[in-house]
Order: sequence, then structure tokens, then C-alpha cells
Amino acid sequence: MTTRRKFLTTGALAAGAATLAAPVVRAQAAPIKWRLQTYAGAALGEHVIKPAIDSFNKIAEGQMNIELYFADQLVPTGELFQAMQSGTIDAVQSDDDSMASPTEVTVFGGYFPLALRYSLDVPALFNSYGLDAIWKEEYAKVGVQHISAGSWDPCNFATKTPINSLADLQGKRVFTFPTAGRFLTRFGVVPVTLPWEDVEVALQTGELDGIAWSGITEDYTVGWANVTEYFLTNNISGAWIGHFFANMDRWNEVPPHLQELLKVCFEQSHYYRQHWYWAGEARLRVNETKLKLTTIPDAEWANVEAEAVKFWDEIAAESEVKAKVVAVIKQYNETMTKAGVPYRFG
Repeated sequence: MTTRRKFLTTGALAAGAATLAAPVVRAQAAPIKWRLQTYAGAALGEHVIKPAIDSFNKIAEGQMNIELYFADQLVPTGELFQAMQSGTIDAVQSDDDSMASPTEVTVFGGYFPLALRYSLDVPALFNSYGLDAIWKEEYAKVGVQHISAGSWDPCNFATKTPINSLADLQGKRVFTFPTAGRFLTRFGVVPVTLPWEDVEVALQTGELDGIAWSGITEDYTVGWANVTEYFLTNNISGAWIGHFFANMDRWNEVPPHLQELLKVCFEQSHYYRQHWYWAGEARLRVNETKLKLTTIPDAEWANVEAEAVKFWDEIAAESEVKAKVVAVIKQYNETMTKAGVPYRFG
């Protein structure tokens, strides 16, 4: 009886303690699934997007997962905006121009001629000169969340024959961005639109004479250096402006802490590209020999710079929003020029 009585007392206490100590089991919500397509093919995507997506998926610990698709895997690049707006895909990494977004700022995406000298000009314009707010407002009007902007490489010509003067551009069939192509027609360039994955073959078959799509880092990374001969050191823009976007409804479904994580990972992606391209552009010019370097003399290239300012004014005349962005670009460049070295040389 003593033993039984002791068991009833101590056993009941132990059972009660065990009940109190049992962990609370909560039903875990199903993970959020996103599909994100980039403008970049697989080789380039390994640098410009995949590290950021891998990091996000790892840190999110199953609460959210992003499936990454490369150029044209789900939809053609020219249909990226429509697919995101309709919710066919959830998010996009692209410039405004090549995905044909129906906004007032689309013309400034990609390479707006001669507006930027260095990659740091992009985050400076967006974070310190107000472009980020303009982009967010314009994209909100069409049901898209503009998450952030960042810089990529400069825009140079890689061609099958040498370019040593503006006259050498006459009649050249060149793969480039819509706005860049519109500007380059002033110098006799014939812009050609193709799926990104078809460019290498088009260079081999003679459908293209060259490309004005990237700097030298991309030329080597994606294989275009194997099918072109020359690289023009003059660039029509010092940096590509690209962005991360999301369908607004899908963005609003994401909890605030995961929205913040997306922003942080995408900012890290912008930073990675800053140093990857900056180092690559110099190293490949100096140490690789597949592409022979050519240069148009400064005195002649000044004509391109003068035409760019005229082009800005033409764009500004098209709408109030475009005029506002052009005014910011002019103010920024005037400030950089007055500041002198290292902001601007010459």
C-alpha cells in the first residue's frame, strides 16, 4: 500500500509536469512558391541572379521558395512584363526596355544613351536623386511592384569587322536594345531583334554583323567572343539599368519579413554585379586576346555625345514623366562634371 500510494502521488505529479512541458504544436502554413524569370541565359544567370536566389531560398528555411528560370524558358523576353502582370509568372529580373513594359519610364531601362559613365551612377540616381520613387509610382499604376534597381555592365560593340570610325557603323546589323537601337540608327546602324539564345548562331550565319548588348565580360561569359573578332572600347552607356519586379498581388501576399529578405538578397545581387563586372571589364581587355580592341578617337566620339543630349531632349518632349527623369539625369551629370575627378574625367 505504501508503495502504491507513493506511486500515485509522484506519478501524478510527473504526468502533470510532462503535460505542462509538452511543446505547442502549430500547423505550419504551406510555403509560398514563386516563379521568377530572368532576361539572362543560363551561363550569365549563374552570376547575375542565381547566387541571390540560392541565398534567399536557404535563408527562408522553407517558408518561401523561388524557382528560377532563365531567358525565354517560360515566356519570350518581350512578353515578360505581360506574363508578370497577369500572374503567369510571379517575378522578373530585367530592364524595362527589352521586356516592353507599358510605362513612361520604359525608355530609360537598359542603356539610355550616354546618360551614365560608371556603374555607381545607377544606385546614386535611384537612391539619392529620386528615381526609385518615380519607378515605384509608375509600376504601381500597372499592377507591378518595382522592388529595386541596380547596375550591370557598360554597352560596347562587339563586331566581326573592326570599328575605327563612325563611318564603320554604317549598315551594320546589330543586336541591341530597343532604345539603344533607336539612337544608333542616327549613325547608320540597323537594329535587329532576336531571341537572346539565337544571337550566337546569327553571328555565325551572317544574319548579324555584331552586337551592342553588353560589355566584354558578357561577351566572354556567354560565348559571343567566340563568334566576333573586335571590341570597340567606346561605349554608348557606362552601365545597364536593370531591376527586380513582382506581380503586385503576389508581392502583397508575402509577409513583411520575407519581403525584407527579398530586398536584402536582391541588393546583395546588385552589389555582386558591381564588382564582378568592374573587375571583368578591365581584366578581359588586358589579359584575353580573342577580341581585338579598337577605339574611335575622342574628337569624333564627341559627335555621339552631342547627339545623345539631343536624343534626351526628344525623349523629354514626349511626356511630363519623361521630362522629369531627363531633368534628373541632366542635373546628375552636371553635378558629376563639376565635381571633377574621380567622378568625371575630361
